[in-house]
Order: sequence, then structure tokens, then C-alpha cells
Amino acid sequence: MSAAKGLSYIKQDTPIHQLCGASKLLMVVFTSLAAMITFDTRFLVIIIITSFTMFTIAKVPLKDIKLILTLIGVLMIMNNIFIFLFSPEHGTYIYGTRNEILHIAGRYYLTQEQLFYQLNVTLKYLAILPLALIFFVTTEPSEFAASLNAIGINYKIAYAVAIALRYMPGVQREYQEISQAQQARGTDISKNVKLSKRVKGIITILLPLVITSIDKIDRIANAMELRSFGKNKARTWYNYRPFKISDYAVILTSALLMATAVILIGVNNGRFFNPFI
Repeated sequence: MSAAKGLSYIKQDTPIHQLCGASKLLMVVFTSLAAMITFDTRFLVIIIITSFTMFTIAKVPLKDIKLILTLIGVLMIMNNIFIFLFSPEHGTYIYGTRNEILHIAGRYYLTQEQLFYQLNVTLKYLAILPLALIFFVTTEPSEFAASLNAIGINYKIAYAVAIALRYMPGVQREYQEISQAQQARGTDISKNVKLSKRVKGIITILLPLVITSIDKIDRIANAMELRSFGKNKARTWYNYRPFKISDYAVILTSALLMATAVILIGVNNGRFFNPFI
């Protein structure tokens, strides 16, 4: 499967697909804020369990998002490496204790506190990632625009968001097509060549992609202008889906998670849960 399918709407009949787009957006926002606010490991695990449960219910085909998961996994590993390289004592500073495990070299000591801190950073990624993927693959762009307009967002902005969601899979598909065409002409961007050559190869793909994207944007803008888009103060929506009890339940649950994260700041006397004291 191509990566394009992974970031586009995948039509299925699940309880998550039946939620309106605005409620899923609020779910992602509130839960992401909860995960960013706190460093309480126990609470992050609860969010992760909730996120992966919803991910399972949504029946997202893993084969369709394999590339995305791989890229995010690489970014998570790189992030942890850079945290340790640039701030190997940050964990000891935060938790106020020092329990050495191993002296690597120079100023680099592996400590329990640093490992625990970086574990929490990784848990934050795992808490947010499933919900973000759920939003992209279970939200129909037109319905999402309609639900945004229903909660008070100007329909012009809502429609722009819908166009962006529809446009992303097309951009990825065109990237794959241009990439294959360039490789057929002898441009190698595989891991078999040097990094500098791979970067040059990718640039040769991105340049025509940008040009075709600008051309499409111009055509879309002209088509919308010819149809008098934005002339009236309001519009009707073909794919409008009203809020249901399940939507309110999801919003309430995610709002409670964010409120809990704020409460835990007072309970832990800060954002960090400290098991070393």
C-alpha cells in the first residue's frame, strides 16, 4: 500500500467512524493537551490504554499506515538520542536524585532518572499518536467541515480545512508517481547511495511537486470564485452529521482527562511524578 492511503479517509462502519468530525477533533485536542501537561507516568499509561482501545475499535488497517508508523518510530528514537546527547543530566535535575547505572564516556552517565524522564517523553508520543491517526483515517473531509461550521467556525475556514484534508492524499500519491518516474530515469534515492545524493534526488522530486501543487491551488481558487464561493454569510452542507450522545460522551471524557492532568499538578506538586523520593 502507498502512504497516501494511510493519511486519507478510510470508509468503514465502526463507532469511531460514526462520530462527527468536530467531536473527534476536540477529543484529539483535549487528550493531547492532557498528555503534554503532565509527566505523571501512571496517568500517561491510562491515556495510552484509552487511545489504543479507540484505535482498535476504529479497525485502522495497520498495513495502510505502516510507513507512517515507521517514520514516527524513527523520529521517536532520534528524539531520545538527541535528548540524551544534549542534556544527559536533565532527569537528575528534574527529580533531584542521582542513581547511576553506567558511565558511558566523559560527561555521559546513564542514570535511572534520565531513563525515567525519557520514558515519559516516549509515553507522550504513544498517548497522542493513535488518536491523531484515528482522526485522519476516520474523518470524512466534507462531514468534518460541516461539523466545524456547526460549532461556530466560519464556513470559509471549515471548507479550507476540508480541501486540505482531501488534498494531502493527492500530494502523497503524486510524490510517489514523480519518484517512480525519476527513478526510472536513473535517479536513485534508495539507501544504497550517499546521503547527499539522496537529498539531491528528493529535491528533484519536490520541485515538480511544488509546481503542480501551485497550479492546482490556482485552478481550485478560480473554480471556487466562478461558483461565487463566499458570497453568502452561510451555506448548507450535504454531509452534515448532528451531534449524538456518543459525541458528547467522547468530548466529556477527553475534557475530564485534561482536567485530571491539571489536578495532578497540584497532587504531585508540579508536572512530574517522582518515584525516587
